[in-house]
Amino acid sequence: MTSLPNLLTLSRILAVPIIVICMWNAGWLGYLAAYAIFCIAGATDYLDGYLARAQGTVSKLGQFLDPIADKIMVAATIVMLIADNLVSGWHVLAALIILLREIIVSGLREFLAGVQVSVPVSKLAKWKTAFQMIALGALILEGFAMRVWPALPALEVGLICLWLAAVMTTITGWDYLRAGLRHMV
Repeated sequence: MTSLPNLLTLSRILAVPIIVICMWNAGWLGYLAAYAIFCIAGATDYLDGYLARAQGTVSKLGQFLDPIADKIMVAATIVMLIADNLVSGWHVLAALIILLREIIVSGLREFLAGVQVSVPVSKLAKWKTAFQMIALGALILEGFAMRVWPALPALEVGLICLWLAAVMTTITGWDYLRAGLRHMV
């Protein structure tokens, strides 16, 4: 538990309530703080895995907590962005696709682990995560930009990346579902 990669993963989980508090009825400063914390937490997603492999400290706990940390951070951020109307209208569909995929894939991973089948993370799934983080970061930044720097195209960048992430989410979710169905039927 005390390895640096595990501590980084745990810090990402602990950052989530701070991000939510910063976004809760916040002015521009709250959104700026949420953006900074989100970016740092997002960087730990890459760093924890890299360090675990480089240091030879890959652990079962880290393998368990890492995807949970990602899903908690993504889900909480999406909920807050929708609550503040930074994601609204048809764009909520893209957010819903992302949330539903995370729930379905979590269930499938649990099922597949029970039948001792592992589905490796694909390159597309890594790109999906990158686009999700860019989208959510840009949309949090919009909470700041619309109050302080309206010319910054954070909303446009965020929504485009959100839809790109939703498309990649659908494709990678289907890959997991196919792998799961082979072992269910």
